Amino acid sequence: MHSTLKSVLRTDLLKCLNQSLVNQSHWWANIKMAPPDAILGVTDAFKKDTNPNKINLGVGAYRDDNGKPFVLECVRKAEAVVASQNMDKEYTQITGVPDFCEASARLLFGNDSDIIKNKQYLTAQSISGTGGLRNGFEFLRKFYPYQKLVYMPIPSWGNHNPIASDSTFEVKSYRYYKPSTRGFDFEGCLEDISNIPERSVILLQACAHNPTGVDPTQEQWREISKVVKQRNLMPFIDLAYQGFASGDIDRDAFTVRLFAQDGHEFLVAQSFAKNMGLYGERVGALTIVAREQDDLQRIASQLRVVIRRLYSNPPRHGAHIASTVLNTPELRSLWLSEVKGMADRIITMRQTLVDNLKKEGSVHNWQHISDQIGMFCFTGLNEQQVGRLINEFSVYLTKDGRISIAGVSSKNNAYLAHAIHQVTK
Repeated sequence: MHSTLKSVLRTDLLKCLNQSLVNQSHWWANIKMAPPDAILGVTDAFKKDTNPNKINLGVGAYRDDNGKPFVLECVRKAEAVVASQNMDKEYTQITGVPDFCEASARLLFGNDSDIIKNKQYLTAQSISGTGGLRNGFEFLRKFYPYQKLVYMPIPSWGNHNPIASDSTFEVKSYRYYKPSTRGFDFEGCLEDISNIPERSVILLQACAHNPTGVDPTQEQWREISKVVKQRNLMPFIDLAYQGFASGDIDRDAFTVRLFAQDGHEFLVAQSFAKNMGLYGERVGALTIVAREQDDLQRIASQLRVVIRRLYSNPPRHGAHIASTVLNTPELRSLWLSEVKGMADRIITMRQTLVDNLKKEGSVHNWQHISDQIGMFCFTGLNEQQVGRLINEFSVYLTKDGRISIAGVSSKNNAYLAHAIHQVTK
């Protein structure tokens, strides 16, 4: 018995020693596999499908009517201008290309804004809109003197929650989308915002809400602004689609300009991915509105420290392109025409899809498709219906029924309507 026990103990000791050696030589053994990205999964499945009628409605990037990536003519011309200047490749400032930052702020607020006239803002270039959000939440993590609590709409863009969480914010929610109407839950939204603890941060999407495509009316925004002010909340506005939503840069900036006029101090993350097609250039900005010049100077000094520690300073090329477009009258005019053309194609595809569903004989009310705005649409399809669209018709979308209207064209619109009708009749 004694020898048997010694043998067992010796075996256990050797196992422990061996495991210790394995752990020392295999440092990454405890890392768990991350969950797959839902959008990338849709794209991967689409690529493997051999059906010639297949449609990818998952990708959040604009496509022309032939389903091809679209480079704006104004961008091509601006790129040529930048190349002709034979610039060096030195670092830019920590807060980015100055001309770009100023042009971004003027695009946000308008040239006649008191915010611009009185220099009541600080704009720093960021790694697109995602980087603007990351910079903003990291800044708030370090310097916002109240509870690290942020309220977001249900639903919201999939990256909002983790970006805030990574900056140690506790994330809570307020009602926004109403499934029964496939529209905005105005009453629920106001009620929830009215009960948010004072001095919390509230995340707002300025236009073309992702993923629903549902926006408040201007009058509803006015009511929201009043309640946010009454509750003494800190707004963080995400503006990823200025010009791309309605085709009108001023209309799409309404929310930002309203909050400025109503006297809020707030943050805005801005992206030039959709409205200039600069997806891979990663061009964006973070703007912080503060009414006191002393506050702005301190904010600027500390924001530079935040950026320095995250990525030192931003890339120059895309910012020079965007700056050239915004600051050159003929290129700006061309851009306004082109961004309206992109928005108009999206709007047309929405209405055409509704019309084609009627032609198919659908008895359902699809008006929400044309009422919603921007790149994305919450169709109202359930997970089972989505499964049938994928398996029977090779129409690829996320399981929540969200589609990217950018993937719809004059060539596949009727086929899409037919497929949706077949799974919903």
